[in-house]
Amino acid sequence: MLVPLALFAGIYIRRFAQARKEVEGRGGPPGKHGVGPLQALAFAGGMLALLAALVSPLDGLGENYLFSAHMVQHVLLGDVAPLLILLGLSRVIMRPATRRLSRLERRLGPLASPATGIVAWLVLMYLWHIPALYDAAVEHPAVHLLEHISFFTAGVALWWPLIQPVPMRRRLTGLQPIAYIGTAKAGLAALGIFLTWSTTAIYPYYEDTPRIWGLNPVEDQNVAGVIMMVEQSLTLALVLVALFIRMLNQSETEQLRRERLEERRAEAH
Repeated sequence: MLVPLALFAGIYIRRFAQARKEVEGRGGPPGKHGVGPLQALAFAGGMLALLAALVSPLDGLGENYLFSAHMVQHVLLGDVAPLLILLGLSRVIMRPATRRLSRLERRLGPLASPATGIVAWLVLMYLWHIPALYDAAVEHPAVHLLEHISFFTAGVALWWPLIQPVPMRRRLTGLQPIAYIGTAKAGLAALGIFLTWSTTAIYPYYEDTPRIWGLNPVEDQNVAGVIMMVEQSLTLALVLVALFIRMLNQSETEQLRRERLEERRAEAH
């Protein structure tokens, strides 16, 4: 797992340095053009989330002992890592791939929309939590790899319409971003509630694993549900705050633009 992660990080670092030189060559401030410390920190956080999920003791803990540890791994892969990595990108950084992505978007037609992002995320999340598929993923490395790729892909599909490193033709406007993320998080929280209050173990694989930390299979399953609910709630709250701040900034920018237009018209008159 370290090889593809290192390759991915190397590509980002190289492109980040190139984009920063391009902005500085035009005399612009890198931070305001999406190649500043915030983007670098966000990408580093996303890579740390991937490392924690894939190559830390968390992987073995979830695979051999606890369903709740496996849930933490999936939260990192399907939500936290995609969000942070996309926040580490910007239009300037993505410029070499903009035309290719735009062509792909045109080919996808109606599928290249925020609605597709929500549907893909929820369908993949619920699909892989079907007991037979979940147990197959833990027991077979190839299926497990497919599961992890599916979670990360679903996370990218969910967060792309909100962050848009490359602008979409079908964009979220007005209060749509709030409804979008609220729908997604509420949809997955239902699964978390079910796991939290379940009274029987629904994943046979974890009924036979060695018990640690004093958790029986049902308690382990309940803890996993709480982890999912808490992560969804915290992410939703943070994103809502960020969206509110962005809306205020956009409103202020539009107000300043209107005032400047009015001043120019007055001067011309």
